[in-house]
Amino acid sequence: MRNYNANAQAYTSTHTRKKIMGYLFLLPAVVSFLYFVWYPLVLSFIMSVQRVSLAGVTSFVGSANFKTLWADPVFAKAWSNTAYFTVLALLIGYLVPVIVAVLINEVRFGQAFFRISVYLPRVAPAVAVSILWLWLFDPSRGLLNTILGWFGLPASQWLLSSKTAMPSLVLMSTWAGFGGTAIIYLAALQGIAEELYEAAEIDGASIWQRARNITLPQLKPVMLVTLILQLLGTMQVFSEPFIMTGGGPNNATMTVLLLIYRYAFNYMDLGVASAASLILFVILAILSFVYFKLSNQEN
Repeated sequence: MRNYNANAQAYTSTHTRKKIMGYLFLLPAVVSFLYFVWYPLVLSFIMSVQRVSLAGVTSFVGSANFKTLWADPVFAKAWSNTAYFTVLALLIGYLVPVIVAVLINEVRFGQAFFRISVYLPRVAPAVAVSILWLWLFDPSRGLLNTILGWFGLPASQWLLSSKTAMPSLVLMSTWAGFGGTAIIYLAALQGIAEELYEAAEIDGASIWQRARNITLPQLKPVMLVTLILQLLGTMQVFSEPFIMTGGGPNNATMTVLLLIYRYAFNYMDLGVASAASLILFVILAILSFVYFKLSNQEN
């Protein structure tokens, strides 16, 4: 009995030491997460009800920062532009990675080449991509207008017109970002049993029939995840309008994050910027909650 108790105590001591070591290894990640994620979030909430000076002087103003936002017509314009960008990005960019992944998966030779090709825009620096597309969108010497001229179509103003500026940014962001999602779909496609495709081919099923009856049903869980990720990502669009248009023309590409940047670094009003950030955070959190509730109901 004494030996049993000694062995139990030794096991407990060893198990406890392992747990402590595990927590110690986890501690740097937890501290980093708290400092770089939750601390700025809490600080933003505090600053949203303060008037903050760059000299470090603060004063409590209550809801004044939120009232400033409601009175600013650009704030409503920024939200409508962000919603417009999100809808266009989902309509254009959501299915593109799926289609590309399915087509690459159907290729029998050179899959590695196509994988690298579609992923390259994703790793390119945003500034380099923007400079490239600024040349493509150039109304006088740009490649896109040159191609339109080949078919006898009138040239477009692209980024210089309020009607075409936002769709142009969506086109650029779709080209730059679809490769990463396509690779995720390709990885998911590798998990689909080959026997299903072989049986479909024996039955004479076309590529479209195989994609509709085998590929898309198998990809549904991954597509649901990428849907919420793309929704949250597009609502936080910043680099494209910041680099390409600066929010113009006539605030046609002014987004919420770009307006927050202006309040913080152009107008030096960190309190109003924090209030706008808090509103954006709440809306994104609500969208995420609704999505996960609907997903759980389906499952």
